[in-house]
Amino acid sequence: MGEMKVPASAYYGAQTARAVENFPISNLRFSRQFIKALGLIKKHAAVTNAGLGYVPAKVSKAIQEAAQEVIEGKWDHQFVVDIFQTGSGTSTNMNTNEVIANRASELLGGKRGDKSVHPNDHVNCGQSSNDVIPTAIHLATLDSIVHDLIPALNELHEALLAKAKAFGDVLKIGRTHLQDATPIRLGQEFSGYASQVEHGINRLWAVEANLGELALGGTAVGTGINTHIDFSGRTIEGISDETGLKLREAKNHFEAQGARDACVEASGALKTVAVSLIKIANDIRLLGSGPRCGIGELKLPATQPGSSIMPGKVNPVMCEMLIQVGAQVIGNDAAITFSGTFGNFELNVMLPVIAHNLLQAIELLTSGSRVFARRCITGLEADVAKCEGNIENSLAMCTSLAPVIGYDKAAKIAKQAYESGKTIRQVALEVSGLDKARIDQLLDAKSQTEPGTGAGGSAGG
Repeated sequence: MGEMKVPASAYYGAQTARAVENFPISNLRFSRQFIKALGLIKKHAAVTNAGLGYVPAKVSKAIQEAAQEVIEGKWDHQFVVDIFQTGSGTSTNMNTNEVIANRASELLGGKRGDKSVHPNDHVNCGQSSNDVIPTAIHLATLDSIVHDLIPALNELHEALLAKAKAFGDVLKIGRTHLQDATPIRLGQEFSGYASQVEHGINRLWAVEANLGELALGGTAVGTGINTHIDFSGRTIEGISDETGLKLREAKNHFEAQGARDACVEASGALKTVAVSLIKIANDIRLLGSGPRCGIGELKLPATQPGSSIMPGKVNPVMCEMLIQVGAQVIGNDAAITFSGTFGNFELNVMLPVIAHNLLQAIELLTSGSRVFARRCITGLEADVAKCEGNIENSLAMCTSLAPVIGYDKAAKIAKQAYESGKTIRQVALEVSGLDKARIDQLLDAKSQTEPGTGAGGSAGG
């Protein structure tokens, strides 16, 4: 293809420079986690290839040292190829090979570009972009989920559980269809949020099995051409030992390279977490609305001034942040799902977009969950007077009367209370035929939040 000019300061080579010239599309580059995963693959491939006799020991050692520097982020600025490139990610695989080869050559006393360590023959030995990039996607995704996102969600889960306990005795009105419903305890409401996060964590652990299957060893089309039969197993074992992740060679390399179903599955779990977080953040935002003219049952921590024109206004900015994070993750999932359909014969050709969207979603959920836990949930307070005051005014209190006086009569009491502006208690004393002690017993809010209350009555929206 002719000569290609490469900057004198570059550790990458001609193939990377040509890709930079070909793909001036965006300012998007592969993430830190993805580059780390590529470094891990090249490092342990070098160990394996030395053991198999394919790469000289001193060359392998230099590759391992250079790859370790890539793992640690020393050369991130040398990974210059745009996300929107060849669908296999070949340009980024070669970017990695060239950076490691040139750095390894330096470590051996040579010069960048002298190919004393060859990017293809040594660094890429036993590999193809078609198995390396899918492997890096799975590795980076699983590593990020296990070591970053799940710990962040565990922190949020613990914060929500703490509030569920702290708010355990705070009585308030429940709401369905955005309308008043029967009483609930604020702690019960927060226990539901904690359970949502717990279920999300379990869903993320469930994707470990399929993400742990790596395509490495399939080379070009899944047949394993130009690689030793033991290459993949040995290399993956080394990566697994270093990362602590449960990794193994794919049972079927044709599936592992032709499809990205495990990525679509993982994205679905991330999307579900995003949906849960949006629900939680939006509920807290609404429960804290006011503080005087809204629901106002929660007091949200004041993190920053809320308005450039209205003095003293404080907005639910942490809730809004998390809702925006969730919206982006749902969008990422749409891109990943569409990309998953492009498994054309023996290779999916949307690998860079899948990698970018998966890892961005994980990063956003990780940061968003941790910040939300620390800067919103831990500082929440209940406005007990507002919570309990709303109960007495609720028309839904008539629900506990229905099993005793009948649905129709209870409905008439609710209608009369609404039209007169009186409470259910006041109207019931006037027209129900029940004495005050019995009405007080039936309208006791705390008892209505416990299982078994009102057994035998009808229920609905």
